[in-house]
Amino acid sequence: MVTVKDGWAVQSFGYKRYLPLGRPEVLVQNLDRWGADEIMLQCIDRSRPDRGDVGPDFALLDRVAKLGIATPLIYAGGVRTADDARVAVNMGADRIALDAMLRDDAQEVAKVGYQLGAQAVIAALPMTATDDGAQWRDYRTGKDEPLSDAVRSMLDDGVVSEALIIDHANEGNPGAFDPRVLDAGLADHVPLIAFGGISEAACVTDLLKREQVDAVAIGNFLSYREHAVQAYKEALVGVPVRPATYHRTIYA
Repeated sequence: MVTVKDGWAVQSFGYKRYLPLGRPEVLVQNLDRWGADEIMLQCIDRSRPDRGDVGPDFALLDRVAKLGIATPLIYAGGVRTADDARVAVNMGADRIALDAMLRDDAQEVAKVGYQLGAQAVIAALPMTATDDGAQWRDYRTGKDEPLSDAVRSMLDDGVVSEALIIDHANEGNPGAFDPRVLDAGLADHVPLIAFGGISEAACVTDLLKREQVDAVAIGNFLSYREHAVQAYKEALVGVPVRPATYHRTIYA
């Protein structure tokens, strides 16, 4: 996971404090070289109350595409329409993660799934752990609420292939992932990707042993330790890891 804000890769702490790390293209290139299974570009400033909807960062996607990386790429940030998603795929993204659109326009999400194929669409769900189950955080308002029936239906019906469950409060804090965020009330057959505060191989192993968790996403903790990707993979020998779910298609 490469988090991008104002054009720079950043270490995010609960999406409230940020430490600049450099050009996102450099981090992407490093992750590709180190053998990451997928790379997610998460542009967190493309839909903000003080800026409005500025749309996907196509300029960044263009720069990343010119790197010629072999690792599949997920793009998230500012995708407002099916046309935005299609252009992002044409520019080099293998899959798209949607957040605001899940709240704003279920019909447009269905259109994205129809045009790209459900396997290319991920629901990005920032969740807050509570004693009554996980609550869905609206990053634009800062409010938490139960996951909507519309989103449950999108995942249950296969319009969207996976749910990226984000522990937004603990994101960026080592060893802080709260597994209660996984209790989002989704159907058992919906594959989950866990993210946020995951830094230790033991936590990754425990999460992947959960039947519903198909993958674990790790952020900039990978940038601070030499051979971190290889170390995680060595620790996961014998742990059930999903096969790749993407496929490369160009849409005109």
